[in-house]
Amino acid sequence: MAQLTTEQLIDIRRHLHEYPELAMHEFKTHDFLLNTIQTFNQQNLEIRELPDLPTALLVYIQGSDPKRTIGYRTDIDALPVTEETGLPFSSKNTGIMHACGHDVHMTVALGVLNWFSEHQPKDNLVFFFQPAEESENGGKVAYEQGAFKGKWLPDEFYGLHDNPHLPAGAIGCRMGTLFAGTTEVNVDLIGKSGHAAYPQAANDMVVAAAEFIGQVQTIISRSVDPIEGGVITFGKLDAGTIRNVIAGQARIEGTIRGLTQKMIEHIVARLKQIANGVAISYGAQVNIQFNQGGYLPVENNLALTKRFIEFAKQDPATEFVETEPAMTGEDFGYLLSKIPGTMFWLGVDDPKSQLHASTLNPKESSIAKGIHSIVDFLEYRQQERN
Repeated sequence: MAQLTTEQLIDIRRHLHEYPELAMHEFKTHDFLLNTIQTFNQQNLEIRELPDLPTALLVYIQGSDPKRTIGYRTDIDALPVTEETGLPFSSKNTGIMHACGHDVHMTVALGVLNWFSEHQPKDNLVFFFQPAEESENGGKVAYEQGAFKGKWLPDEFYGLHDNPHLPAGAIGCRMGTLFAGTTEVNVDLIGKSGHAAYPQAANDMVVAAAEFIGQVQTIISRSVDPIEGGVITFGKLDAGTIRNVIAGQARIEGTIRGLTQKMIEHIVARLKQIANGVAISYGAQVNIQFNQGGYLPVENNLALTKRFIEFAKQDPATEFVETEPAMTGEDFGYLLSKIPGTMFWLGVDDPKSQLHASTLNPKESSIAKGIHSIVDFLEYRQQERN
């Protein structure tokens, strides 16, 4: 296959959009990606699969005069969302949708890979088609399985996320943290159930849960620097079985967001203190569990990001927008904690919608523009010999 045309790229994106798959189940997506890559010029390519992470793909491009290895990552999974776009290429997999735009991410990555299969780079390139970004932290799993050992270890890593609130094809980035880190929190409160008419003989966990939730609201408002910020959201509360029985147990489930790992650890510590206090006050057992997995803050490397932004600002093919940090999570943060790199936004111009919405409809004109900007940057980066 020669260079992919815009029409071919759109066909690829629409196929991927029609057949979305959930984390760790991206088997048909993997096969489609593999089959597509195998049609590219294979002269300098090496394709690698991971037996213990069977939906992942790695592609190595041998450089002509390598001084470094540059990595590029795309995520490939979808979300458990029922699509409501009405598009002729809407999801054919019931209850699953590329509502976060990973179909666009993959198409851009294939376009960049295709370019460099036809135009050998100076530096080595490693492309990582990563499963399970939305859940199960596929980046962390791949790293811990040794996916990036030896020649497969990039010296620097890049990746994008689409943004419906930026113009189609625009590149957005910032120094420092781009995305927040996220941590799941589960709280189990255990007391004693009893008859509604005899509260003195029971230990009501609805009341204890309400007190816990109320106290937690003071963490952000009174224990966090307003300039730094943080988020705690409890989205689920289960307690009781019937109106006239006092609930002896309650479970609260939520999420923590912070722009630095230090902030997340501070919020976690305060939650533990409140849990201990409620346990003492109510004579209850309060068990609190945290799970961050690979969803660390996406903290861009200062030196590499400075180069990236300087390039984007002067590149005539790139519309650059300096963006604010976002409280959304991304497991590329884990890889950036191990390998220096930069994550950036690709505008897809759908301002009436948002990421994870059932109506998300990225502008397809963003694909070719994104490929052009990324190819330009990677070629520019290879001219720098330090």
